[in-house]
Amino acid sequence: MVLIKEFRIVLPMTVEEYQVAQLYSVAEASKNETGGGEGIEVIHNEPYTQEECGQSMYDGTQIKDGQYTHKIFHLASKVPAFIRWLAPKGSLEVHEKAWNAYPFCRTVVTNPDYMRENFEIKIESWHIADDMGELENVHKLPPELLAKREVIRIDIANDPVGNKDYKREEDPKLFHSEKTGRGPLTNDWKKAARPVMCAYKLVTVQFKWFLLQGRVEKFIQNGERRIFTNFHRQVFCWIDKWYGLSMEDIRAIEEKTKKELDKKRQDGEVCGTTAD
Repeated sequence: MVLIKEFRIVLPMTVEEYQVAQLYSVAEASKNETGGGEGIEVIHNEPYTQEECGQSMYDGTQIKDGQYTHKIFHLASKVPAFIRWLAPKGSLEVHEKAWNAYPFCRTVVTNPDYMRENFEIKIESWHIADDMGELENVHKLPPELLAKREVIRIDIANDPVGNKDYKREEDPKLFHSEKTGRGPLTNDWKKAARPVMCAYKLVTVQFKWFLLQGRVEKFIQNGERRIFTNFHRQVFCWIDKWYGLSMEDIRAIEEKTKKELDKKRQDGEVCGTTAD
């Protein structure tokens, strides 16, 4: 089974702002998802060169220099019950490796200790300025993959959010930024959004367990949309926390967060998003 879905998320900010916003929000969200033996462990967070990466995009262009991260996600309660029932104890760990050559980023998620080559999620992101999500093939997919791709548009203000995920302080229809004056977002906020950008996130899933393909397909499809929706609502509603930060500030926050995650994973309680 191979799934190809392209999520398009329009945001009221610049591409330069989003680089800081995304990294800040990943650090904060990581803390919210870690505790009680579960959550995120940062193994590497360091610069890489184009030669060290050695990977190409669909059109043959090599991924440029950037920042490499390797994280281990200790999941347990964050996967559906039917997978927990099948998987042996200790196998519910996934590895995330990312090559961030902003405005492009490639992330690869695997389960090397159990499912091995039977499971991979690849997320490739382009971040485009002054764009409303109308580019037909930003990833330059060949015709055979383009025919399989499904486009899913996410509206951070108007798309429904589950009761378990909803937080009033993370509602773009209610939030107003004191630093930038942006928000609240109305029903037709995109018509007048300035600045504006779009994140194109191409998600390719390979899963080779025949008996579970249908259930896993549904879980991944719903899960990715849920994650992207909730995360980008946070990105916007946390604007007064990240606005004005430099990349040097972000690297310092990431280093501090790594230490906090190690402590929370050992001492805290299980928290954050759980599987429906």
